[in-house]
Amino acid sequence: MTKSNHDADVAFIQALAELLRENDLTELQVKREYGEDDSLNVRVSRQTAQQIVTQVAAAPAAAAPAPAAPAAAPAADAAEASSDPASDPGAVTSPMVGTVYMQAEPGAPSFIKVGQQVSEGDTLLIVEAMKTMNHIPAPRAGTVKRILVEDGAAVEFGAPLVILE
Repeated sequence: MTKSNHDADVAFIQALAELLRENDLTELQVKREYGEDDSLNVRVSRQTAQQIVTQVAAAPAAAAPAPAAPAAAPAADAAEASSDPASDPGAVTSPMVGTVYMQAEPGAPSFIKVGQQVSEGDTLLIVEAMKTMNHIPAPRAGTVKRILVEDGAAVEFGAPLVILE
């Protein structure tokens, strides 16, 4: 790739980012063909404040269907929910940037549910990156304590996906 192509690509990506912001879009994907064996695939995305609030609100709601507990437990749950899930020792993080899928195909049952027992190597979910479906395995056996992402959500590298107990 020549320097002029590189500069043109950088300008193109900056223009896409500006278009994303100006039109209040959350994601934009473009493929540019230069020749038979030369192309540029660009995916620009951003997370809006509403998506952040929805994800934060959805995580504690996913853990809500639990049996009744003593009065002291809700205070402990609130403190746990407010702490950073990425710092939890049972956190399974995303190894890449991509889109999360909770099932193998639309309409199929989810790989995991809160409270489910998993074995080491069991598929917890899929992260799709550049049209490649990457199965995310359980690093160890345990119980699914929390699911921190929604089906179809965009995730960043290192973002916590699931908490195993």
